Amino acid sequence: MTECKEKVRYRLAWISGLAVTLSACAAGPDYRAPQPAALGVPAAYSQGEGAALDPADLAQWWTRLNDPTLSALIDQAIANNLDIVQAQARLRQARESLVQANASLLPQLSGSATGGRNYSSQDAGGRLDANGNPIGGSGSNWSSSYSARVNASWQLDLFGELRRGREAARADLEASGFDLANVRLTIISELVTNYVQARLAQAQLRVARETQAVQRDNYQIASWRLQAGLVSSLDEQQARAQLAQTNATIPQLEASLKGSLNRIAVLTGQAPGDATRTLEAPAPIPVATAQMATGIPADTLRQRPDVRSAERALAAATARIGVAQAQLYPSLGISGNIGTTSNAFSELFDLITGGVFANVAQTIFDGGQLRSQVRAQRAATDAAFAAYKQSVLTALEDVENAMASLTSARARKVEFATAYDASNNAAILARSQYQAGLIDFQTLSTSENTLLNARNSLASAQADEALAIAQLYNALGGGWQSMDNRPDEQ
Repeated sequence: MTECKEKVRYRLAWISGLAVTLSACAAGPDYRAPQPAALGVPAAYSQGEGAALDPADLAQWWTRLNDPTLSALIDQAIANNLDIVQAQARLRQARESLVQANASLLPQLSGSATGGRNYSSQDAGGRLDANGNPIGGSGSNWSSSYSARVNASWQLDLFGELRRGREAARADLEASGFDLANVRLTIISELVTNYVQARLAQAQLRVARETQAVQRDNYQIASWRLQAGLVSSLDEQQARAQLAQTNATIPQLEASLKGSLNRIAVLTGQAPGDATRTLEAPAPIPVATAQMATGIPADTLRQRPDVRSAERALAAATARIGVAQAQLYPSLGISGNIGTTSNAFSELFDLITGGVFANVAQTIFDGGQLRSQVRAQRAATDAAFAAYKQSVLTALEDVENAMASLTSARARKVEFATAYDASNNAAILARSQYQAGLIDFQTLSTSENTLLNARNSLASAQADEALAIAQLYNALGGGWQSMDNRPDEQ
């Protein structure tokens, strides 16, 4: 018995040693992240400051807009947004896939046990059942049977199929983490956009209602002057038309405000209506402080979660080449079992039997299917590289466009501020001159329309500046660095 055990132990050690030797190399290419030069990444952006961004500013960039209400809404969205909840669920799924991939490298054990009583109504003449128990008998018609069995199997990873699968699962997990980060980044950007648009609608409503009050006075003055015979009915009808046009803009602005508030409610995981009731009170358009740095393009690639997700997808696709290629080579499995059978439970483990087996399998002919799978996975990897490079170039484009938008918005805001000041002075003069009968209503109307356009344009430029800042921080990849379970920590 001892000699038999030694032989079994020697065979297991020999098989395990052979498996370790063969599995030193895994099939398929080892992944190396592409260098920035291969991706066409320039050394610096064409505009903006190249100084590095403060990580704290990047992680919570919306605080630079100096609006506590907006910051509170973003906290609610991060905690309750349903798109983020779905992305978190996908991340958990990817984590469990990695657990399953790790488990495939370990031996699999299963066990079973049975017990029962057998009955026969007559003597079987010395015949025995499959377990060696007499069928029937003169002494008793009942007999007992018990058995226990443990099976083990282990698929040896000779050519790295399972390890490459685990490598791909880990890359998929990291990609899912970055996808979650990208969803969070997108939700924050969309929330800021709708908040700024809501405040812009409120500013334009204020301008429209103030203009409405002035034009109502003008209409009244034109009516008095008509009754006094100082002007023709043309002045009165022009004043009436001007007032009606301003009145018509108010419902549209109110609908725009309501739409932005409803979207904010959904982004924060709430039903539209009461959830944003407090936001209906007018508040200023957020204004950012100080000039912001943009860093260098290489920084953006590390900060953008969508770029990092694409890079992890490329790593997973590369690992799956090895999975496909390893299927071309032989596979080795080891299985074994230990069992015992007895007619009495107390004697169940008196006699134990078992065995160890090795199985080698190799595909001889499959019509080229396995090699086709390798070529298909290489093509998928080429596509993943192209997608990664595309995400890099798109990220750089986003930053350049956002910087241009911010520069434009700030320049326009300066000019519209000047235009507002000048048109406001002109409107005051025109209104006093019309009341004195020195100018006709058409001149007054032109002056006040110019003032209305200037006020709306200045408000739009202020909103565009805030939106451009949000666009630039979004392009730089800000807003996810402080999240729990960061993807690069998985």
